[in-house]
Amino acid sequence: MSDTRLKVENISKQYRLGEVGTGTLSHDLNRYWYKIRGKEDPYSLVTEANNRTAKGSSGYVWAIDNVNFEVNEGEVLGIIGKNGAGKSTLLKILSKVTGPTKGKIIINGRIGSLLEVGTGMHPELTGKENIYLNGAILGMSKAEITSKLAEIIEFAGVEKYVDTPFKRYSSGMRVRLGFAVAAFLEPEILIVDEVLAVGDAEFQKKAIGKMKEISKEGGRTVLFVSHNMGSIKSLCNRCILLDSGRVTFDGDTDSCIRLYLNKNTAEINPNLLENKDRAGNGKLLFSNIRFYNEKKDEVSEIFSGGYLKLQIDYLLTETVNIEKLILAIGFQNDFAENIINFVTDEMGIVFPKSNSTKGTFVLEIPQLYLRGGRYTIRILAMEGGTNPENFLDELNSAGTLDVITSDFWGSGKTIRPGQFSFSNGNITLEEWKK
Repeated sequence: MSDTRLKVENISKQYRLGEVGTGTLSHDLNRYWYKIRGKEDPYSLVTEANNRTAKGSSGYVWAIDNVNFEVNEGEVLGIIGKNGAGKSTLLKILSKVTGPTKGKIIINGRIGSLLEVGTGMHPELTGKENIYLNGAILGMSKAEITSKLAEIIEFAGVEKYVDTPFKRYSSGMRVRLGFAVAAFLEPEILIVDEVLAVGDAEFQKKAIGKMKEISKEGGRTVLFVSHNMGSIKSLCNRCILLDSGRVTFDGDTDSCIRLYLNKNTAEINPNLLENKDRAGNGKLLFSNIRFYNEKKDEVSEIFSGGYLKLQIDYLLTETVNIEKLILAIGFQNDFAENIINFVTDEMGIVFPKSNSTKGTFVLEIPQLYLRGGRYTIRILAMEGGTNPENFLDELNSAGTLDVITSDFWGSGKTIRPGQFSFSNGNITLEEWKK
């Protein structure tokens, strides 16, 4: 237990849906009767998991359900999951903002929390006064706080406003000061929710660097919740995946992120034949599109600079001269601007003859240098030339791919072309050449 900073045992948190309160006098009396007999609350037995997409029927929900884990000294634990998975509820329980319905928490050290903008700050006090207030709450002496004051103010970048009431700070300034206070007043356990997303890119980089520093050099424990998988990957040496209030994975960060990204592939596996927003003569029709990572897992998101394979299924409704086929695959940003285009005739690809009425195009990109964001895939098949009259099938929105910013991005060098291959059934272009 000496190296264990935080131990969570069978933690559960129940909320009542609808109006706040116990509901009826009969519920109150029934609960009291069970309580004086030392029995479990009857309304905590018949409840539902926290599935925000489905309508409940019991009137109660488990926001957190039987969660167990330990965090050791110097460990950085990432907590990820969809909206409504229970991440923020868990952090509020650990920060003692609210109590658990069941279970217990064993804490070895002081906890500093940054759960939302302005956490722990009094709006009428100045920035400097709030630093002393937060330090006192953590049990620090005035002399200890004073020794850290200059560092906190410099890191937060609010020198000009340090004597201004906190209520007049912008949301970005509040986050800056709140994080600086939580990080520099040296709690043994630092808990940070998605709040850092409010800050600008420069501050987010500083905050991530500071959390790395305090965990490695200071031996302090960090619990970090974020939807930014790049930050999770670069900072955390262990990760927990929450789903409907339950821990579904606890282990190495890469495996946890991969499992999270692969959970829902419906967005990237559409039936393209049902897409009515298309152009062309229809002799060739795209029927499906799928994305794969280097481990051959089907995905909807990849890291910037990572490996990507696209597989595009097609079928022929009329005879097409495959040897004159030109295929173009483009990645478009939110403004429908083409960021990268892969065009087979420019790449020197000539498709071999085929009598099959269906097949698969495969595009392999060893390193996809795209900045973080969501990209729309545009695919176009042409026969004999690039003029509109030669279009066989054109889909401007064949699918979407989310690219997650990561350290691998580097300086953003010129995008390198990938490899393109053609397959007729299970036969690739390379096999045809043989």
